[in-house]
Amino acid sequence: MLAKRIIPCLDVTLDEKGATVVKGIEFVNLRRAGDPVELAKRYDGEGADELVFLDITASAHGRETMVDVVERTAEEVFIPLTVGGGIRSVEDINVMLSAGADKVSINTSAVKNPDLVRESARIFGSQCIVVAIDCRRNFETESGKNIVELENGAKAWYEVVIYGGRKPTGIDAVEWAKKVEELGAGEILLTSMNRDGTKAGYDIPITRKISQEVGIPVIASGGAGRMEHFYEAFAEGRADAALAASIFHFCEIEIVDLKHYLRDRGVPVRI
Repeated sequence: MLAKRIIPCLDVTLDEKGATVVKGIEFVNLRRAGDPVELAKRYDGEGADELVFLDITASAHGRETMVDVVERTAEEVFIPLTVGGGIRSVEDINVMLSAGADKVSINTSAVKNPDLVRESARIFGSQCIVVAIDCRRNFETESGKNIVELENGAKAWYEVVIYGGRKPTGIDAVEWAKKVEELGAGEILLTSMNRDGTKAGYDIPITRKISQEVGIPVIASGGAGRMEHFYEAFAEGRADAALAASIFHFCEIEIVDLKHYLRDRGVPVRI
């Protein structure tokens, strides 16, 4: 069995003080967490399996991803680095890979232009292309949607949202996941906006549903607050990797302790 991966996420924004890692709830009420390059170096040393660097306001503000920060981060870390945010074209992807990224994550631009997934996978290889899917529970019954039973027995379908969760699309997240796999994506980064920043645990119903429906790796994202949540993402959600931000940034959970916890419970991890 392949080892499960633990992935810290650097949500990066640009303000008057420069690039900084931030964390909030559902991408709002942001709290500063430090310099992205320094945090990346720390996680590399602490045993993270990969890093994800997301420029969370690039798409909404219509600007390009911070290439210089990506270059400096890539120089300091020796684990796979995925970069996303503000990537709209094959040229943008080439810039990020040339800057040192191992993989590129596309979200809003993939929804607006699905051919970007196909073309970029053809040019760079599926292993380089991660499609990030941000979704939110929708309780309005609609025909043709994948209805998912929630923890409390209620039923909902999950709607894809874009621009950092600001805009609903009407697209069913399960169908979109299957579509991007067909288009050539090598991995899915799945974030439940209902859980993002809440520390209430990953959204297991949608994580499990999409993991069952696709044959490519799924990264669970949104809601980690305790070690048990990671175990649930792997054991119940069937995720291939689990991503978290604030609990790592503010040293609430140490990666080495988390990996020992998971290994003791039968989850294969690299230590």
